[in-house]
Amino acid sequence: MDHQNVNAARVERIENEALIIGLVGDWRLDGGLPRLSSIIGALTAQPNIRVLRLDTRDLGKWDSSLVAFVRTLAELGSKSGIDLDLAQLPSGVVRLVRLASSGPDDKGAELPRQKRPLLAVLGQWAEDRGMAARRSVTFLGEAAIALTAFLAQRARFRRLDLLLAVRACGAEALPIVATISLLVGTIFAFVGAVQLKKFGADIYVANLVAVAMTREMAAVMTAIVLAGRTGAAFAAQIGAMQGNEEVDALTTLGISSVEFLVVPRILALVAMTPLLCIYADLMGILGGYLVGATMLNVTSVAYLLQTQAAVNLGDCAIGLFKSVMFGILVAVTGCLRGIECGRSAAAVGDAATAAVVSGILYIIIADAAFAVILNVLGL
Repeated sequence: MDHQNVNAARVERIENEALIIGLVGDWRLDGGLPRLSSIIGALTAQPNIRVLRLDTRDLGKWDSSLVAFVRTLAELGSKSGIDLDLAQLPSGVVRLVRLASSGPDDKGAELPRQKRPLLAVLGQWAEDRGMAARRSVTFLGEAAIALTAFLAQRARFRRLDLLLAVRACGAEALPIVATISLLVGTIFAFVGAVQLKKFGADIYVANLVAVAMTREMAAVMTAIVLAGRTGAAFAAQIGAMQGNEEVDALTTLGISSVEFLVVPRILALVAMTPLLCIYADLMGILGGYLVGATMLNVTSVAYLLQTQAAVNLGDCAIGLFKSVMFGILVAVTGCLRGIECGRSAAAVGDAATAAVVSGILYIIIADAAFAVILNVLGL
């Protein structure tokens, strides 16, 4: 049968509260979409219509223009409470229409839109938090078992993955850690100088910068940088593997996904975070030195001697211990968000965002806890 070259959608008849719309000709993007005026007129004249049914007997070739037209019809029907019957459409069109109608995450899309009682909202929130806590505890247990297997030399993962993770967490993070630490040391020196100059105590800027960097800021800023670049990368990598069903493939082969994917990343961050913290200490002290030696009434030798007298091994040990704990938090959080990731592209982005936000939040909470504990212990 020869089809018309120009696409058209015409009102055929009304049958049992169903408006029959005939799709005619070849549907091409360059031919544009037909107007809906006749269909809207028929719906206005017949308010008892409950279904829009498509007749495809005279339909020729088609492309995405037909999908766009069917989506427009579906939106028109939804506004009037009219269903769209896709039974006669080609199966390819039906699949594309359903794909176009679905969002990146349709969880809860079928729930009624009416306002829910406050108690129901609170109950749902508590249930969601409980499930999230359960998943987190389960993941922590699996990670602990996997690390125990590593210590017993029974963990199965590729050593190359560990080396790649070490490079990504360590050497590739040096420029950003150096820049931020240098600037933070400079800022501390300027802030301290403004107040200490009033008392002629410029030399104590060295104490302020050295103690703040070694005990606190080097570990915190390094961890925040790693949460932003490494934790998000871990979540995105594992999330993409979830979408590609690579994690399922590992499970099918009898390989623990936690051993294969999580253990190398945790080990890499635990090993690299203290080294980056030491590097951040040096860069922060260098930033304070540049300010003290060039803008304050302090000689270079005096500044370095005051720094040496201000910092002891206890301060450095506290900072390094914090950095190890922060590294574990960043690694676990990033891997957990990746394991929990959905199977869409949008879910990967959400996982990376959640890894950054959660990682930074846990770092600040842990740092506050350390501050309280160290104050109680008098350290």
